[in-house]
Amino acid sequence: MNFLPSARSLPRKTVLALTLTALLSGCQMIPTDTGSFMPSSNPVTVDTVTRGNRLARLARQQHPRILQTYGGEYSDPKLERMVAKVVGSLTLDEQNTGAAYRITILNSPNVNAFALPGGYLYVTRGLLALANDSAELAAVLAHEMAHVTANHGIERQKLEAEEKFASKVVNEVVGGRDQAAQAALVRGKLRLAQFSRNQELEADRIGIRTTSHAGYDAFAAARFLQAMDAYQGFRSVSGATDASLDFLASHPNAPRRIELAQRHARELQQPDAAGKRDRESFLAGIDGMIYGDSPEEGFVRGRDFLHPGLGVAFRVPQRFVIDNSAKAVTAVGPDDIAVRFDGATVPQGTSLSDYLTSGWVAGLEPETIRTLTINGYPAAKGRASADGWQFDVTVIRSGGQVYRLLTAAPATSGDLERVADSVSQSFRVLDQTERAALKPLRIRVVTVQPGETLGSLAAQMRGVDRKVELFRLLNALSPGATPSAGTRVKIVTDQ
Repeated sequence: MNFLPSARSLPRKTVLALTLTALLSGCQMIPTDTGSFMPSSNPVTVDTVTRGNRLARLARQQHPRILQTYGGEYSDPKLERMVAKVVGSLTLDEQNTGAAYRITILNSPNVNAFALPGGYLYVTRGLLALANDSAELAAVLAHEMAHVTANHGIERQKLEAEEKFASKVVNEVVGGRDQAAQAALVRGKLRLAQFSRNQELEADRIGIRTTSHAGYDAFAAARFLQAMDAYQGFRSVSGATDASLDFLASHPNAPRRIELAQRHARELQQPDAAGKRDRESFLAGIDGMIYGDSPEEGFVRGRDFLHPGLGVAFRVPQRFVIDNSAKAVTAVGPDDIAVRFDGATVPQGTSLSDYLTSGWVAGLEPETIRTLTINGYPAAKGRASADGWQFDVTVIRSGGQVYRLLTAAPATSGDLERVADSVSQSFRVLDQTERAALKPLRIRVVTVQPGETLGSLAAQMRGVDRKVELFRLLNALSPGATPSAGTRVKIVTDQ
């Protein structure tokens, strides 16, 4: 969660994105007469290559919105060089001749990558943490680049416009009850869904070919799809991160797709062929990268949420899973009970009781409002109900900020008050020692020592739950597999 005592979000550290430019048509000769070599007066950049391009101009306009959605840019020169090396290899493919790419590493734990017309490439640090070698990263980026080169976005926009127009005709002109018209609409939606699936499969095919032509392991795409499948299963249990921002939200995944990726790879390369994976270079690049929440968002440590910047913390009950985003912290528990935590700016002269009745709580029951003190801080709480749900709304004032805890439960639940009181009574202000001790989790690459086991390696991880399962996931270890001595593996720790 990310907010200040003002109404605006806590500004994240803004850093320069890495700009990789490539304009390659065949072999490039490097001049040996350095005395006559002069810098170009019109260097090859994203801006110069795409000057006058309407789609590139639209992509530039979207860039700030993408940064806002995905936590801004993540700055790490070592990591940026590694990603630039991978993208540079992909631009050697003849289909990318004349392309210039601006690569932005997004400061987000979500697992995603995408591209926009005009050479804008994005990859999250969450995806980099899940990948295990340069070939897998290349496969993902080549897939996204293929969407742009194949004009998938433009084609989809046209088809969506047609379906939107057809829906308007059926609902406003023909009449919503006309069964034949409704059937046509259903067929249109199915056509759009099939079109999207076909686009993904085409991007897979183009991306795998591009990856192979760049010298990478052609089977990397299938491996990463399998890793994504495992990640989806892990996330569905852990509840970590906003699923709507993930790769799988827009990229359907299924065993059939993995099978097709393996078939495309076999057409280009034998399974035992020596396509490069460049694992050591990749691991060196991600070593030390922040994992999970950034300091600006606060930290989730098991059932605790702690924000060093704001200096506050609270705990959720057993079996609740916390999801931290830029706008709010949410936690979901058994029997459809959920908690939301955020903050608001309230003038010091406004009482907390008056704030509760100021109109921001729908279905508020004014007679339930009461004032209290929570761990020495003034607070107020009340009940609300709407659409089969009941709510406990608790507000706590600390300094110039008012923090809000909203607990929701089905109208038939008898656990609302118990859960709401447990969370609100756990609210506390961190002292300076606690704030200073809080450090972000990072990916650390370690060498497996003789005698170390999967269990002992997983035990080195800190700040995460389900350590053995997460260790297997991050290192793409199949059930029963164990890392051998001398290999390099990823762990998560705040050290």
